[in-house]
Amino acid sequence: MELTRLLTIRLSRFWLLSLSITFLVGLLMAIMAYSQLTYRFQQHHIDVIEQSLASHLHQQELPQINLWLPDLIRSADALEARVWNGQELLYEYVSGQLADMPRVIDLQLPQQPKVRMQLLLPQPLWHYLPNKFEIWIVLMGFVGVLITARLGYRWYADQLAGLETIGERCHLILKGRYELARNRYSKGHPRFINRAISQLLDQLAEAKKERARFDTFIRSNTFLDHETRIGNRLLFDNRLDALSGSSGMMSHGALLLLEFEELEQLHQLLGDNGLREYLLLNVDHIGRMLQSVPNSVLTRRSHSQFAVLVTQISLAEAEQLASRLVKLCASLKPDEVAQHDAFCHVGCAYFKLGDEPNQLLEEAEMALRAAQMQGNNNWFMYDKGAVDAEFARGSVRWRTFLEMALADKRFVNFAQPVIDADGLVHHREIFTRAREVDGNLVRATLFLPMAIKCGLIPQIERFTLERIIYDLLPSGHGADYFSINLAHDTLMNNDFFRWLKRIMLEHRDLMPRLIVEVDESFTVEALVQLQPRLQMIKMMGARLCVDHVGQQVISTQYIVEAGFDMVKLHRSLVKQIHLRPENQLFIRSLMGSLPLTDIDVVAEGVELLEEWQTLKILGISAAQGPLFSDPISID
Repeated sequence: MELTRLLTIRLSRFWLLSLSITFLVGLLMAIMAYSQLTYRFQQHHIDVIEQSLASHLHQQELPQINLWLPDLIRSADALEARVWNGQELLYEYVSGQLADMPRVIDLQLPQQPKVRMQLLLPQPLWHYLPNKFEIWIVLMGFVGVLITARLGYRWYADQLAGLETIGERCHLILKGRYELARNRYSKGHPRFINRAISQLLDQLAEAKKERARFDTFIRSNTFLDHETRIGNRLLFDNRLDALSGSSGMMSHGALLLLEFEELEQLHQLLGDNGLREYLLLNVDHIGRMLQSVPNSVLTRRSHSQFAVLVTQISLAEAEQLASRLVKLCASLKPDEVAQHDAFCHVGCAYFKLGDEPNQLLEEAEMALRAAQMQGNNNWFMYDKGAVDAEFARGSVRWRTFLEMALADKRFVNFAQPVIDADGLVHHREIFTRAREVDGNLVRATLFLPMAIKCGLIPQIERFTLERIIYDLLPSGHGADYFSINLAHDTLMNNDFFRWLKRIMLEHRDLMPRLIVEVDESFTVEALVQLQPRLQMIKMMGARLCVDHVGQQVISTQYIVEAGFDMVKLHRSLVKQIHLRPENQLFIRSLMGSLPLTDIDVVAEGVELLEEWQTLKILGISAAQGPLFSDPISID
């Protein structure tokens, strides 16, 4: 864009300079012609005087020189004139006028060598200056030339303005900002080039949408059940693996297995379409119920069995969820099987940190069998008494603990490096843990859900953000970048957002080294409300990152609309990826649907070298996880 504008300015200046040089050359030639004309005019008078003098001498009329010579001298505008015959002065004329550097002309006739004449004439160029009328005509002509040049320059600039617009659009295209290039349409010349670029950009936008739909279709066929359009068994296995590490489960929660009895009989009564409509009805109602349950996933493990995986939930809440699930499915039972009292059963297994995923599945299956043995529509909880004591706190105790931790500033920050493909630190993600009075640290997976319930998450994340802006960014080197994950409640809190806007404006020079992460799930759900706030963060210079990408099989168009600079893949896609071709296909499809811009794709939860090598082959920009480093305290 700058280069194009520079070229057009240079062309305009070259045109104006050429016109000015042409005008000056013409003016110089006119002055030279005028000078030659005045000299020739004066020389003509001198020739007339010389011819007249020779003619009168030939007629022996030299004594009557006083009769005919004065008129000729005055017509030549001579200052002085003298005629000698030898040493005798025959005639003398003095006009009384003065002139600077006058011309002295000596005339001597070949016929009469003794007779000579001397004329004192003014310089012709200065003597024959134009009068007021002539000067006025010259000025009018000069003004006419200036007006013509101005009109020509404006016309020339209008013609080149189209080239500048084309240059700007081409510059945006090279940077991958296709939407801005499409909106930068101009009616400048040449118009057909603008129309051609616009048509190609429209076709490209349509092709990108079609590619996004195709990639969504690929991912859907990989991880979605074809009948119910929810996650299939493969997605369930990935999600369960993502929650576990080498030391077992990395969080606490519950696994609920929902089994529909007599589904084959119902299939015979309702047919394919009827059974599909019944399953979709159940899935729709269960999905609505789970909207109020954060961190929940609904998948279909088999033809008649569904699974609900919920993390960061208490035992009491898991029991309530199982009871509600049974009542909901029982209420949706079709009339064809109304006489069956044992139509649906739920088996629930509660897990804690360190539990093995295989053992969890066995416990959930045993709970399901126990529920089926009881008959009727009911549920059974496999409770081995392994509820986290930390999570067993009541809501009032959690609020008191978190408020005291905020007042005493007992939140400890940890940083985990994100390593790029060259082995360098791309940025560091900041995590928070709460310190108890006795010095023990409480994991974020424990206190964050309670902080959200208590409405304290904005204060906690504000405390962490202040630590980054006031301490880490100023003290770090210019190459140190830090990221922080902000919750939906935090970003939508008006008080927090006003504070964020003010502090980012005060420290705008540090904002290019700050990365704000948001979760994909609530970004997609509340994109319209969230987008203006995300745009403000970008305007302040900070970068945007969408976290936990891949949990849902959705179009990536929201990444373009929200203007994200970075994408972090969910650990369920990364776990054992070197052994899972379907996950590799999913990531290839996901990356293929991203716009061709500078969007970094980062993988979370990398534990094995084989995983990192496979991710680099797939084109992942950077990764974080236990393979590189665990979170390290920075306090």
